[in-house]
Amino acid sequence: MKSDILTEKHRLGLGGVAIGTAFEPLTDGQSYEVLQKAWDLGIRYYDTSPWYGLTKSERRFGNYLHGQNREEFVLSTKVGRLFVEVPEDEVPPTMWQDPLNYDFEHNYTADAIKRSIEESLERLRLDYIDIVYVHDLSEDQVGDRYPYFLKQAREGAFKVLSELRSQGVIKAWGMGVNKIEPILDCLDSADPDICLSATQYSILEHEDAVDRLLPAVKKAGVRLVSGAGYNSGFMTGRPRYNYKDVIPKGMTEKRDRISTIAKRYNIDIVDAALHFVLAADEFASIIPGASKPEQVEDNVSALQKNIPSDFWQELRSEGLIYEKAQVPG
Repeated sequence: MKSDILTEKHRLGLGGVAIGTAFEPLTDGQSYEVLQKAWDLGIRYYDTSPWYGLTKSERRFGNYLHGQNREEFVLSTKVGRLFVEVPEDEVPPTMWQDPLNYDFEHNYTADAIKRSIEESLERLRLDYIDIVYVHDLSEDQVGDRYPYFLKQAREGAFKVLSELRSQGVIKAWGMGVNKIEPILDCLDSADPDICLSATQYSILEHEDAVDRLLPAVKKAGVRLVSGAGYNSGFMTGRPRYNYKDVIPKGMTEKRDRISTIAKRYNIDIVDAALHFVLAADEFASIIPGASKPEQVEDNVSALQKNIPSDFWQELRSEGLIYEKAQVPG
């Protein structure tokens, strides 16, 4: 690994999507309760983005973490969009339930990346950012403009982030995307340290990542962070899958079968989902979000669960996990 920035104590982090009001409005006070619970339970890796809540999530993380010892935690945020304040009636429709009054544009040029980092530092009230992810540079976000923005990033973002890393302004960088191809494209043309694999690897869906993504990052000495290991709440019964309202065919049945088997072993599917992701050597951390302190408690509890090896053997024999996938033990 090029950077040992994420260690054993960072295996469970806190993602900032829910704090950015992705699924329901969340007050500042409620978000600080979540952050306080995470801190009290020993979580020391925090991930946010200016995209979440149109800068709201970053501000909330900054207001909370500003009061903590900077040397005690690792923080990652993202670049790739620039934000401009607009009147309330000009805020574009997005997935955010209660965003701030901003409009945005995708921009992966060197100047945009520098400006984005400066603005993030201001919102986060921090002197430095540990990890910077190049955010949403993938076809599901930018559509047929992907080749255009990839070229822009190769000439801009990738180079400037490597320069900032060598200058000590940031400690590590990589991609933060929902698809496999952008990570492979980045590995072909740059030297990232760590990538946020948002929806490519979970206990429910992982075959493609096992075959294509994991071997590539292993060869490059790049680690991964799991951003949606619970498929954005689908695992816990939410009517969404990987941030979308459409549930892939057969996925509800697969989830329910795994859940039924888990109950026989006195564990929960969330326990299994968390341990499945972290069993892969390539993953340094998993960062589920939370909109309530109890969800943070559940994640910490899941990390501490002991899952019998017979459980994994049963899932494999039932064809519920890929035969090539790593499992704990």
